[in-house]
Order: sequence, then structure tokens, then C-alpha cells
Amino acid sequence: MNASKITLKLLAIAMIGTLTLTSCRKKEKNDPQPADNEQETAADNNLAENSDNDMIAIGSQLSENSGTLTTFKTNTGQGTELMLAASCATVSKVFTGTVVTSYTVDFGTTGCLGLDNRTRKGKLMYNFPNATTGAKWYRNPGFTMVVTSSGYSVDGNLVTINSKTVTNTTPTSVTGENAYSGVNLTWSINANISITKANNQTVSWSCNRTKELINSNDPLCYKGQNMPIDWTKAKVKLNGNASGINAKGENFTSTATDLVRDFNCTPDANKPQRHPFISGKVIYTPGSRPTRTVDYGSGTCDFNATVTINGQTFAITLQ
Repeated sequence: MNASKITLKLLAIAMIGTLTLTSCRKKEKNDPQPADNEQETAADNNLAENSDNDMIAIGSQLSENSGTLTTFKTNTGQGTELMLAASCATVSKVFTGTVVTSYTVDFGTTGCLGLDNRTRKGKLMYNFPNATTGAKWYRNPGFTMVVTSSGYSVDGNLVTINSKTVTNTTPTSVTGENAYSGVNLTWSINANISITKANNQTVSWSCNRTKELINSNDPLCYKGQNMPIDWTKAKVKLNGNASGINAKGENFTSTATDLVRDFNCTPDANKPQRHPFISGKVIYTPGSRPTRTVDYGSGTCDFNATVTINGQTFAITLQ
């Protein structure tokens, strides 16, 4: 075979190889990517949101009501020591002079079932460093609450507080006894918590949030600085950012916009003190994957929400 024929054959083989490679590459490029419809990581964020807010709700009510919890306890008629529907949880307090400067809520080690149908164990400690300077109630401008935990778990999920501080940022213009000036009571929330789920997966979550009592002008809820807030009639709104590591080990970021919880809202009669978010959104981005939008609705009292991923919307039920 002469050289020219060999060259032509080699050229033909090379062309076939090139076409084959090109075809393969084109096929790979046009292959549809598997749909990302994973919703568990958004649920991790919701778990952290609820855990954080429930701890704040407990502390705010302790402060406002001298150790009682108006939306967690039954009408036992036994003062401040019994809460969460049973004597399995106790409240102790520390005084500096005549001012309470800290509370400890002890849920015990065997499990304390609350009116919200959640089982808690361990302890939550609430310290009020500004109480002796006059800001001793959650409603007082300048009030600060530092929260810590010891073996605290909810429904088998161990919640560890690395740091958590809540500060009342309300301007002093609304501090009169009958001050309904149209300015709502507000707080800043800075928290760093980790949750070891019942399946041993861990979620790390940090937030920088604002909290607003959006019905501060309702005299049935906020009665001025000389009376406790009636939390059974409260409506609160949260805004701000969070970040951390989800149970899949991915770094994530999230932004909460106008999350509203209405303490009059009880969708399930068997869980009379479980008050879900009823409106607002959380934009949640896990790692390099597509952003999820969690939409809690437009104010209907229910446990329903949706998660939207890549234009696909999925219905979810809140826990």
C-alpha cells in the first residue's frame, strides 16, 4: 500500500473518531440534568427557626409574667411553679435584691409533654443582665436576655445554644403607661445554635434577626410599660438573615422576610399551643444548589406551606 493510501485511511479514521467524540460531547451537553426537588434541607431550616423562636417565647413570657408561661401552661391554679401542662417542668429564679435576674426552666430527664404536644428534656437558663438597671421586663427598652442550655431537647432533637442574646430595641417614645403611638415594640435577636436531630444528623444555624410585636397598638395585647404583654393575643413578625451547615453537610444561607406568627392561631385542637408561621417567606440556598423559596402563605391559620425549587412548587406540612 502506498503512502498516499495510508495517509487517506488514517485521515478517514481520524475524522470518524472526531465525529464520534463530537457526537458524544453533544449528547452529554444536551442530556437533561436530574431535577432538584429535595426539600429536606429547607425543613432543617424550619426546624431551626422553630427551635429558636420557641426558646425566645418561653423566655419572654417568663420575664413578662414573673415566671409563668401564658401560652404554654394549663390553668393549674398552682402559681408559677407548674407549666407546660404538667409538674414535670419547674421554674426557679435568682434574685438580686428584689429584682429577678435569672430563671431556670427544668424539664427533667425523662421527658415533659407540653400543651404544644412536644416532649422536652433538660434545662433552659435565662439571664437578664440589665434587670437591675431598670430594664427588667421583656417589654422595656434596653432589656437584654441571654439564653443558655443544658441537655435541652425537643422531640428527641438535642438543641445546643452556643450563644443567644435578645435585646429590646424599642424607642423610648412608646414607654408611657398608655403609649399607643403607632410605633411597635421591637427586639434584635442574635443566635448561634446547633441541633443534633433524632437521626444523629447535625444542623448548625446562626441568625441576625429583628422581631416586632405588630399589634402593639392593640390594648388587649400591649397594655403599656406597667403591665405584662398578653402573649395569647400577640402577633409577631421576624426579618433578617441566617446561615450555617445543614444536615447534608452543605453551607447554607437564608433570608426571612415578614415571617408572622399569630398566637391566636391554633390549627390543631390536639396541639393547642402550637402556633405556626402563617405568612412570609424564607429564601434558602444550600451550597451551590438552586435556591429554595419557602412560602408560609398569606395569613390563613393552618400548617400549610410551599417550597419552590427551579420553578417547581411542592406543598409541605409544617411540624
